[in-house]
Amino acid sequence: MEARDPELKKELDATLQARNELGADYEPALIESFLEKVEQRMDGMTDRHVRRRLAEQQMVAARGGGPRPAGAGAGFGERFGFGVVSLVLAIPLTAIAVVNAGFKGLVVCWLGIVAVNAVHAARGWPWPGRKRREASDWEE
Repeated sequence: MEARDPELKKELDATLQARNELGADYEPALIESFLEKVEQRMDGMTDRHVRRRLAEQQMVAARGGGPRPAGAGAGFGERFGFGVVSLVLAIPLTAIAVVNAGFKGLVVCWLGIVAVNAVHAARGWPWPGRKRREASDWEE
């Protein structure tokens, strides 16, 4: 199996080596440290992706492509970024929920995460009865 991120694989190997040397007493601290590094790596990837997407949009606007129409919905970059940020934030939220409320806290936490993502995904759908404002509604 090939590692997609050799630096992260080195970090994991170092964490496992440290766990073998230090024993199980230090396992929670080692895992937390490794997860922080993974989170930092994901934040960096998300930041680069968002910057790239913004630069692409600016190039399209500069070439006369103009902005998206008002009801066009979220683009792939926005949906992907929201999903990645949601999962990154789910890690500490899940830990906090389980520590404070056990299994019930875990269920409530994940129901909230799923609900937020569902609302975000559904906001671009053409719901019946929802009236979209036309440009003429704002003009006097």
